[in-house]
Amino acid sequence: MRARWSGARTRLTLVATTLVVLAGCANTKQNILHAQGEVARKEDHLWNIVFPIAAIFFFLVGGLSLFIIIKFRDRGDDRAPKQVHGNTILEAGWTAIPAAILLVVGILTVSTVIDINRTAAGPDTMAVTVVGHQWWWEYKYPAEKVTTANELHIPVGTKVNVTLQSADVIHSWWPPKLAGKVDVIPGRTNHMVIEADKAGTYYGQCTEYCGLSHANMRLRVIAMEKDAFRTWTQQQAQPATAPAAGTAAADGAGLFRSKGCSGCHTVGGYSVGAVGPNLTHFASRETFAGAIFDRNNENLRRWLLDPPKEKPMNPDKGLGMPNLHLTDDEITKLIAYLDTLK
Repeated sequence: MRARWSGARTRLTLVATTLVVLAGCANTKQNILHAQGEVARKEDHLWNIVFPIAAIFFFLVGGLSLFIIIKFRDRGDDRAPKQVHGNTILEAGWTAIPAAILLVVGILTVSTVIDINRTAAGPDTMAVTVVGHQWWWEYKYPAEKVTTANELHIPVGTKVNVTLQSADVIHSWWPPKLAGKVDVIPGRTNHMVIEADKAGTYYGQCTEYCGLSHANMRLRVIAMEKDAFRTWTQQQAQPATAPAAGTAAADGAGLFRSKGCSGCHTVGGYSVGAVGPNLTHFASRETFAGAIFDRNNENLRRWLLDPPKEKPMNPDKGLGMPNLHLTDDEITKLIAYLDTLK
């Protein structure tokens, strides 16, 4: 029985090790080792120093432990191994060397943490407030008077001072290629700085368990050239355009109110809601529902048919969007209205 258990444990260890190695080979869009901004590069530089040191000591200690386990294993003869305690030079060495290494690593780590958390100042800076909700992200641009959701737009080569707040539980905001993760805590305001080297989309997610749909709370940072970003903010600051009377979109706007959508969602110039994402320029976004779905009519139809089925939520407790039991015709008209929110 003991031999059988030992064999099973060995196979389990091999399987687990193989899975870890294969996971490390994945081609992911959230590669923390592919720094794309100044803050991420500073963190990566610290990693490049600390990781080799940690790896050397991991294999050194592991190798010596394995050697000792094999060399001095119990052979059943009741003989005690040779005792080496009392060697002052040896004991001083294995105390002083790790202490010196930890001191160096500690100084480098603390200085990097202080550096990357310093509020950016100067002409090429801007401010954004990130608010975590169950289960989506709200982005407020105070200077530009813009509010949007899930997709954070920033100009290239600009340091962005990010203020992090929570509307409910603890979240954690993390765009790996731009910066490390920072917790978003109720009743507390945290800060971080991000910057993107070039235009593109940078993927991220919430990394602190925050309830039923934690895994479905994703985010995107979209870096734009400065002129394009300026145009985007000007467009986002405008109220929504009212659909032409007598169209399916106009009928959808009426349903948006009569079905209660306007009580949760703000549409500039049309409705004021503070529960769900601001939808004023919904049709200008690439994603919706916590950035888990591409914004297209097929996904919108599935979503409006039964939101809790598509994204696990708990609408009975006021969390997430409920099933409004819409007909196909109502869904078609609501989609027509949402498509006008550009």
